[in-house]
Amino acid sequence: MRIDLDKLFAARLQAARARPYLATALFALHVVPSRGVPTMAVDRHWRCYVSPGFVDRTSVEELAGVWVHEVSHLLRDHHGRSDRVARERGLTGPAERLRMNIAADCEINDDAFGDGLVRPEGAVDPEFLRLPDGQLMEDYLRQFRLGRLTESLAWLDCGSGADGLDREWDLGPDGADGLSEQERDAVRFRVARGINARPGNAPKGWRRWAEQVFHPPQPWRELLGAAVRSATSAGGAGEDYTYGRPSRRSAGTPGVVLPSLRRRPPRVAVVVDTSGSVSDAELGSALLEVAAIARAVGGRRDLVSVVPCDASARVTHSLCRDEGIPLVGGGGTDLRAGFAKALRSRPAPDAVVVLTDGQTPWPATRPACRTVVGLFPRERSRSYDEDDPDYVPDTPPDWARVVVIESAAGAGG
Repeated sequence: MRIDLDKLFAARLQAARARPYLATALFALHVVPSRGVPTMAVDRHWRCYVSPGFVDRTSVEELAGVWVHEVSHLLRDHHGRSDRVARERGLTGPAERLRMNIAADCEINDDAFGDGLVRPEGAVDPEFLRLPDGQLMEDYLRQFRLGRLTESLAWLDCGSGADGLDREWDLGPDGADGLSEQERDAVRFRVARGINARPGNAPKGWRRWAEQVFHPPQPWRELLGAAVRSATSAGGAGEDYTYGRPSRRSAGTPGVVLPSLRRRPPRVAVVVDTSGSVSDAELGSALLEVAAIARAVGGRRDLVSVVPCDASARVTHSLCRDEGIPLVGGGGTDLRAGFAKALRSRPAPDAVVVLTDGQTPWPATRPACRTVVGLFPRERSRSYDEDDPDYVPDTPPDWARVVVIESAAGAGG
């Protein structure tokens, strides 16, 4: 199959010059000519399937933009994230995967082009769907459905590397020239290190991604597993309808598919220790964990609230955007006030997460909901009290599940 490799590789070189922090990833992709793809597409094993006709009719400048777009899907793990969203929200079929591809494109394209990189013809961005910039795929997926606005996008296909659904042209895990899981992780790490080394040269979306690669958040869906199961299995009516799993009553209405009720994920209150003993880097890590908790409850930011607390807790913040949470404090520490504030919220939380260095008194009684404590690590030899250098605070109570939270700065060093 004839393909103009000189033109294609010249475009890749131009993409690497425009976005040098992506060079490692761009040159890790292995090209596979294919007449089955409409333009260019990737699989989860870092193969890039390219239509020879698309290369012939597209300029080098536009091809450079497509190179950056496709490798962005792989770096941001859109295939793995799409698989998780499909399981959690009961989304099935090619139409839902197309919707995931569109949402993933919106996450990439809102700040991908310009500064030496030409926007490819037909690139989908949030403005096209009348949505705001700067959000993640999971956020966009909640805000649109296939319809009049998207009917012109039926051709869109960035491959299984974008939405997780295998294609007939995929070579699969046993095919030639794919990257192993370890090799993929090594590429992501090198790209993230390049972005963090000179963060001023990368758009905000890439800086956010690089920070999370260096500091992977805790697996909050597993940590909050009991609360998740309790919220989804409790008696009573559900809150939303979905066609992902048709109602069992459809069997009694031939030719009519009825939606089923879907129960809400758990409400989570996050108490963040903002006392003077918690560093700015640790507060940055706390923000990453808050964003991960929102993803763990299906992207429902309205179900996550944040309570900043030092010696007192004055305000409960609804979560809109993780970078917009005002973490103010700086005094002493008494997280009992934070617990009390969180538990007084209405509706009451199904789980409380506490992010702290542990230098605090703890509630005398177990809360009525699941509790997870994320501890910023401290060496026992470190002084915890200026008046008593031998003082070591009490460990969290037995009724709390405890995990260690590494700071963003420590994880990236």
